[in-house]
Amino acid sequence: MAIADASAQHETATDSRGRLLTSDGTPLRRALERANRRRKLTAFALVAPLLAFIVIFFALPIVQMMWRSVDNPQIVNALPRTLEALQDWDGQTVPPEPVFAALHADIIEDLDRPRREQRIGPLGIRLNYEISAARSAVSRTARNVPDFEAPFRDAFTDAHRLWGQPELWRVIKREGRPLTLAYYVAALDREFDAEGNIVLRDENRRIYVSLFGRTLVLSVVITGMTFILGFPIAYYLSSLPMRYANLLMIAVLLPFWTSLLVRTSAWIVLLQQQGVINNSLVGLGIISDDGRFSLIYNQTGTIIAMTHILLPFMVLPLYSVMRTIPPSYLRAAKSLGATPWTAFRRVYFPQTLPGIGAGGVLVFIISIGYYITPALVGGQSGRMISNEIARHIQQSLNWGLAAALGSMLLVGVLVLYWLYNRLVGADSLKLG
Repeated sequence: MAIADASAQHETATDSRGRLLTSDGTPLRRALERANRRRKLTAFALVAPLLAFIVIFFALPIVQMMWRSVDNPQIVNALPRTLEALQDWDGQTVPPEPVFAALHADIIEDLDRPRREQRIGPLGIRLNYEISAARSAVSRTARNVPDFEAPFRDAFTDAHRLWGQPELWRVIKREGRPLTLAYYVAALDREFDAEGNIVLRDENRRIYVSLFGRTLVLSVVITGMTFILGFPIAYYLSSLPMRYANLLMIAVLLPFWTSLLVRTSAWIVLLQQQGVINNSLVGLGIISDDGRFSLIYNQTGTIIAMTHILLPFMVLPLYSVMRTIPPSYLRAAKSLGATPWTAFRRVYFPQTLPGIGAGGVLVFIISIGYYITPALVGGQSGRMISNEIARHIQQSLNWGLAAALGSMLLVGVLVLYWLYNRLVGADSLKLG
């Protein structure tokens, strides 16, 4: 009787094709797919705000920065007739009269636009990136263009000397395209010669490649210094009972509770020649008053201040890994005849490599793009590429070059991370 009831229940749980059904008659497979799809939609709805935040405030600015490094609309928008007239120009002599007539027509048309829509201002700024005094040439000429009469060539060359130089016209013709590589050429300390070839700049104008190299070297040194200082701290914390380790961890985290500007200003007080460190050394008789160390406004100041600021980013990953290593491993190695140094080197240290890798990547990536501390304590020799990017954004207003430098820095960091992943493996990182 029980077997018959079970058989009846089995018949009602399947359809004519032998598919399992739910209590409401829906095929079980379809119900599972529907539940799985509903679960995925719920999960996506939960992460959607974070995803939108990342896209709007992280991904889009990066894309915009990389686009700005090649975007070049100023000359194309301001001088369409002039660019067309320059198509047959040989690039060696001053252009003929039809080119100047086209330039006159373009400027007159632009002056008829509302002031906010005029393109002469951006044109002068763009040309000034390539040739000094080009902005003043454009603005001064634009004010007098309505009074010009044919022949326009003489009128323009009389208005400013740059209109009579083939170099300016070569720039207009070369950069009269929607996209350009000029910003990247400048970021690599190169320039275009009279034939349009890319050549090295004069030695006294090469600054960006050396800045990239200095940034890389300083970042490696700072990463190494944080490791040298942070490893013993993390080891000591991991060997203490939890209640004491938590108290000392507060001291490690204390810099996070203090303003970065305050910490950097404190290092200025400590490191200057009349500061606390030099005065203490003079007072102890270690150095003479005339032999005070120069510890600030140079690379030394940058390394000291940034090592202090970034030290917690090395200590925390190391501590989180060391805390999980059982002390019995070292005791077992010593019981098998290993010396304390051998046990540490062959048993303990290899297990800390995930924390070393995580801390090294964190410190290196943060330091390679650091800005405030090198600007305040680095001086001229301690400046990094981030300071030059900020200068172009805030002072020279050459946003295209700043975007090119930023894009190169971003690509360089990604390449270094790719190499780390190939050699070590990003899956070995442990941040907690």
